[in-house]
Amino acid sequence: MPRERGGGCWLLPALLLLLPPLCAPALAISVAAEDAKEQIEQLVSQESGKRGKSNQINIELQEIVFVIQSQSNSFHSKRAEDLERNILKQAEELGKVLQRYLPVYLLGKLLLGFGDKQELPRVLLIHQMDRHDGAWTILPLMQDFSASYGRNSSWIFFCEEDTRIQIVKLLETLRRFDKSKEWFLGKALYDEESTIIHHYAFAENPRVFKFPDFAAGWALSIPLVNKLANRLKSEPLKSDFTIDLKHEIALYIWQKGNGPHLTPVLEFCTDDLNSYKAVHCATLFSNFLPVCGDPVKKEDIFVAVKTCRKFHRDRIPIVKQTWEGEAALVEYYSDYAETSIPTIDLGVPNTERGHCGKTFAILERFLNHSSSKTPWLVIVDDDTLISIFRLRKLLSCYDPNEPVFLGERYGYGLGTGGYSYITGGGGMVFSRKAIQKLLASKCQCYSNDAPDDMVLGMCFSGLGIPITHCPLFHQARPMDYPKDYLAHQIPISFHKHWNIDPVKVYFTWLAPKMEDSFTEKEQRRIREDL
Repeated sequence: MPRERGGGCWLLPALLLLLPPLCAPALAISVAAEDAKEQIEQLVSQESGKRGKSNQINIELQEIVFVIQSQSNSFHSKRAEDLERNILKQAEELGKVLQRYLPVYLLGKLLLGFGDKQELPRVLLIHQMDRHDGAWTILPLMQDFSASYGRNSSWIFFCEEDTRIQIVKLLETLRRFDKSKEWFLGKALYDEESTIIHHYAFAENPRVFKFPDFAAGWALSIPLVNKLANRLKSEPLKSDFTIDLKHEIALYIWQKGNGPHLTPVLEFCTDDLNSYKAVHCATLFSNFLPVCGDPVKKEDIFVAVKTCRKFHRDRIPIVKQTWEGEAALVEYYSDYAETSIPTIDLGVPNTERGHCGKTFAILERFLNHSSSKTPWLVIVDDDTLISIFRLRKLLSCYDPNEPVFLGERYGYGLGTGGYSYITGGGGMVFSRKAIQKLLASKCQCYSNDAPDDMVLGMCFSGLGIPITHCPLFHQARPMDYPKDYLAHQIPISFHKHWNIDPVKVYFTWLAPKMEDSFTEKEQRRIREDL
C-alpha cells in the first residue's frame, strides 16, 4: 500500500546499491560501483531537471549514526565490516553524484551533508564498543550514544550484519518523521498467542503489543535516545534475564504507557533483495542459510543427546524417527544404560533440573574418548528437534581452530555486568578448541543440578571467549515465535514437545528438502514462484 508523502518535499528515488548474499568466506561484499553510480546519476539528473524551486531536504546523512549489531567471532566480524564498507561506499557515491548534478546554490547548506570536503556517516560496530559483555543488549549503550551524538545527530539506526540498506530510500523514509520528537521505528512483529519466551505478556490480547524485527533495521530518534539515557542515569537496569531482546527493548521503551509504542514502517523490510517488493524498501534482508563452502562432513560433528530413564520410551523414539539419521556420530547419555537404544550411563545421578554434572561429563568424554579428528560437538536435549543437515552447512562458516561456542544467546544480569550464555534447549555447539580451553581452566559446576548452560556462560565469560549467537537455533516451539519472524529464517532447531506433534514439526520445519540442495539463485526463483 503506498505511503502518503510529505507535501513539497523532494523525494529521491530508491538507490539500489545492494549487498549480495554473503555465502562464501572469500565472497566479500562486491558492490557494482559503476552500475550503481550510473543509476544514481540518472535518478539525480532526472529529478534535478524537474525541480522548480529549492526545497531543503531536512535530514542529512551525517545526522544518522549507523549501529551494526555485530559479533566478535571472525566470521561475523567480517560480515559486519563488509556491511560498514558498503554503507560508506553508498554515501561516497551519493555525495559525488549530488555535487556533480545539483546546482551550486542547492548545496549552500550542504544538501545531504556533502560539501567540498565530503563527510561520511558514522558507522559503529557493537562488538568494537564492548566495554562489557552486555553491549549486545543495546540499552547499556544509551548513555554513550546520548553523550557522543545527542547534540549533532538526529537518528540512531540499528541493523544486523545481514541487513541490506538502501541509503537514499532510508533518507526518504526518515524524512517523514519529525526528528525533534520521540520516535521508535521498525518493522512490527507481534505474538499470535501469549508465549513463554515473553513471559506470557499481554495474555488477553498479545497482538496489541508490537516489537521490532531487528533483521529489517530499527531506528530511535535522538530525543528518545536522550530520554532513555536520562532514565538509565536515575534508574539503573535491573539484574535480570535477557531472553528475547527485541521484545524486551520495546517493553522498556514503552514503559507501561509512559513512552512511545513502536511505529511500524513499511519501508523497513525483510524481503529478499530480488523480491519484486525491493524497490519500495529502505532495508532488505538475506533470508538464506549462510554457506561458506562445502558443508562439514557428517563425521566432523559428534552429537550428544542428554536423556534419562523416564524419557527413554517417550522421547528417544521421536529422535530416531526424525533427525538421528542425519548424524553419523550420536550417543545418548542417561542415568541408566539400556542396550536397545543404546544409552550410556555416565555415572552422574539424574537431576530434575540443571544437569550441569551430566553436561560436563559429556564434555570430558568427548575430549578424552572421541576421535581427535572430530572438531565439533553438539549437545542437545532429548526433546530438541534439530537439522544436522543444515547445521553442517552453517558450520562451514566457522573455524574449528577457534574457540567457538554457538547457539541461541541469552543473558543474565547484563545491565550490571553479568554474562551471556547459550540456552541449552535449542542446542549448544562447541568447537574442540573451546572445550579444551574450558576444561583446562578448571571452571566447573558448583553442583550437579546447577543450570548447565548458565554455568558454561559464566566459564566462557571468565575465559574471555565470546558467545556466538545464531537466531536459527530456537529454545521454544515454532508457535512461540511470530510468523513474520520465522518467515525469513531457515531454522536449525526448535525445542519442546509440549502440545505439538514433534514429528510433524520436524518434517514441516527442519527435515532436508529438495530445495535445500539448490543454489541460492535457484532458491530465490522458487520463492518468487511461490
